[in-house]
Amino acid sequence: MKSILIFLIALITFIAKAQTQPTMETKQFVKTKLGDIAVFTKTANSENIPIIFLHGVYFNHLLWENQVSAISDRTVIAIDMPLHGESVNSIPTKWTLADCADMLVQILDEMKISKVIAVGHSWGSMTILRAASKHPDRFESVGFCNMPFEASSKKKKRNFKLQHSALIFRNFYMKQTSKVLFGKETLKHNPGITKLLTTPMSKLTNREIKKVDQFVIIDAEDATTLLSSLKVPAIALKGKDDYVPTPTTLKTTIVPGAHLSPIESPTDVSEFCKRAINLK
Repeated sequence: MKSILIFLIALITFIAKAQTQPTMETKQFVKTKLGDIAVFTKTANSENIPIIFLHGVYFNHLLWENQVSAISDRTVIAIDMPLHGESVNSIPTKWTLADCADMLVQILDEMKISKVIAVGHSWGSMTILRAASKHPDRFESVGFCNMPFEASSKKKKRNFKLQHSALIFRNFYMKQTSKVLFGKETLKHNPGITKLLTTPMSKLTNREIKKVDQFVIIDAEDATTLLSSLKVPAIALKGKDDYVPTPTTLKTTIVPGAHLSPIESPTDVSEFCKRAINLK
């Protein structure tokens, strides 16, 4: 009973913060190989290394509102990934996760940030892993939340194609997606939380959903070797019922919920971010 109460309080806190005025102070658009990327910044008068947050598919930078508001000792940056949020202009027809990694480094270059702490969720983590593997000198430390790092099986690829056929029934599709990404206990105790997924997801067209799924999930190359050879201090986090595997080469925190840990376990993820900041 006590654990359920704590869980509900954390969820209510997250939702309350998500419905208030955004904590980011400035917005700019950075031209990258993946288009004009919206970059949001909360500036601190500090020489501490900045931290940047990257969200997963179907979301936008607001996924990290709870974590951003908890950090005051350094500049905080969050971006809208290609085709998501306000990053909708000049997006190329085709791209890869390697292109996403280059995009991240281009943003750091444009903002004249020589080194950063990076935390990502799912797609964001996949991007950070590839960028940190290619440019380890640009990252002080990294935190991977709910990161898929294995290549999709043939069965999973077939399932995605079958699932996409249901996109003509958008509400049904989003409801089924919520059941996959949220944990059963999350949906049982707070069914309304699905709006935090369906609201940003509803801004994507059917074509965009198919495209993002294809480039980020279906076509993703296995990154197990990148994890084992990473030269940047790193930690990982995943939900207890998450579909992604546990990275055996990293210290991994297991939290309640499934794949949407920044929403399902916001307090735990905020603590995880603090550990990523202080990682040596």
